[in-house]
Amino acid sequence: MEKRISSLVSLSLFLLLSALTYSSATSVSEILGLQSIERTTSQAERLIRPGCSSELALFYENGPFKIADNISLVLNEYGWDKASNLIYVDQPTGTGFSYTSDKRDLRHDETGVSNDLYDFLQAFFQKHPQFVNNDFFITGESYAGHYIPAFAARVHQGNKAKEGIHLNLKGFAIGNGLTDPAIQYKAYTDYALDMGLINESQQKSINKILPTCELAIKLCGTDGSLSCLASYLICSTVFSRILAIAGNINHYDIRIKCKGQLCYDFSNMDKFLNQRNVRDALGVGDIEFVSCSPTVYQGMLMDWMRNLEVGIPTLLEDGIKLLVYAGEYDLICNWLGNSRWVEAMEWSGRQKYVASPNVPFVVDGAEAGLLKTYGPLSFLKVHNAGHMVPMDQPKAALEMLKRWTGGKLAEADDQSEGRAEVM
Repeated sequence: MEKRISSLVSLSLFLLLSALTYSSATSVSEILGLQSIERTTSQAERLIRPGCSSELALFYENGPFKIADNISLVLNEYGWDKASNLIYVDQPTGTGFSYTSDKRDLRHDETGVSNDLYDFLQAFFQKHPQFVNNDFFITGESYAGHYIPAFAARVHQGNKAKEGIHLNLKGFAIGNGLTDPAIQYKAYTDYALDMGLINESQQKSINKILPTCELAIKLCGTDGSLSCLASYLICSTVFSRILAIAGNINHYDIRIKCKGQLCYDFSNMDKFLNQRNVRDALGVGDIEFVSCSPTVYQGMLMDWMRNLEVGIPTLLEDGIKLLVYAGEYDLICNWLGNSRWVEAMEWSGRQKYVASPNVPFVVDGAEAGLLKTYGPLSFLKVHNAGHMVPMDQPKAALEMLKRWTGGKLAEADDQSEGRAEVM
């Protein structure tokens, strides 16, 4: 089977990959991958940053294939295609293979990013109307803790205003994300102390930065622009001081050391995607693939410290489901900070959510995590996983997706046979 896949890939990637070009003021091309493989049953550079390609998830986490050492593709037993059709999009513009002919199309905030992605999906569903009636879920991790709430709100807004094609939005999920920096940055030293990365004296010293950090974040929310850049620079010292004390740990998984530019060795992906036959199959010409774009990163710095939790309550009140999940060994977007902003969020079900117990999330008879849920809101702390949950715990991650999209997250076995679109 692996040999067959490799042969097909050398000709056509064995994926339905295409480029859609849409026009706002100028020409923008977003590269997507659509996987619709039916079930047989019905100190390093940071990964948490805008500008990192969705191909990282596609090939190392939840896509239908993984990249072997010989730079061929092999099947991923726990790819999320087992539960849903998948759409992977490189965004914001300038990320991965997505490109523009005009630098004015590079975005600096979530409004621009969300509008571009919304326009892209309208173009996608116009070209592929057979998927329009499917349930639609939006997922992402890391800096997608910013993208996902903003984009879910944009889709919901478009649906309410009857803009274009109605997208059957049912829910959105954030994995180890950065969503509410004011709460999450304050959680850094608590998490680091709990995990033995720093001691109490060191925590007290680092915590002296927090009042200034909090004030800077508050100013970012009101003044914008330079205040947002200042808050990023000030608050980043909290994280950097923890790393300086902890040593060469992998801040995405504190159990291991950093390896490679992104703390993991993703070089096979770059090799695979930069092959001439692969670029020809994707229609990207001479564009060189890079995992994370420094141009997009710099362009979105003013957005970093903004609070994207603010738009979520409206979605919850309208019955749109939210799942926040986090691997327990991730430092940079740790489960503690994520659980705190979820609990602090003001919505009609807050008190009942806070009062809900943590219950075991069981997969194959073993506890794979702890789940807290009420109504449309769920939080899952995933055991034995870091920042990239589907990479570290692929079976549990797939089971999580199946149960959540099927409306049975708290149940032991997924019985859902419906098919959804997951982005």
